[in-house]
Amino acid sequence: MTTAAAALPANLEDRIAGLHDRTLFLLDDDQALRTRMGRALEARGFEVTTAGSVGEAVELLRSHQPAFAVLDMRLEDGNGLRIVEAIRERRDDARIVMLTGYGAIATAVAAVKAGAVDYLSKPADADDVVKALLATGDAPEPPENPMSADRVRWEHIQRVYELCDHNVSETARRLGMHRRTLQRILAKRAPR
Repeated sequence: MTTAAAALPANLEDRIAGLHDRTLFLLDDDQALRTRMGRALEARGFEVTTAGSVGEAVELLRSHQPAFAVLDMRLEDGNGLRIVEAIRERRDDARIVMLTGYGAIATAVAAVKAGAVDYLSKPADADDVVKALLATGDAPEPPENPMSADRVRWEHIQRVYELCDHNVSETARRLGMHRRTLQRILAKRAPR
């Protein structure tokens, strides 16, 4: 067997097969990613429903109460955190994983506080998504390549910026740095 599902460890395949409810809701405004991820998750045994916008997701969730969800953090018409809350209102045992192209600790914290069980940066592999959805609460393995000191500094600045509601002046004041210096840091990509 050479399908993508064959790459999953047998214990995860068995766990998916043994699930009472395999309904999964996938929200992403990138149609190519949504289609590819949806097919990969279906191949692994989930019953996938997809949406491409917050509005479409809200409408679909009126009739669906998924056991699992994979949600994009930033969409053209809103924020995926709104959908985390909508799912939690209908089903508080749902397992939700957030995906984002903007991997910052501050947004990860916000996602987990809203009710997500994990947070993955794009492009996420379907096997990593499945592992996150089925995680049992054990501590994850330490990363092979931990963040550099520059990345930790950048993440801290991003967190304070998030907590200040993206107000550059307030963030600069709290961090004790010049506003222009902060603007230059925010304009750059995250260090590795």
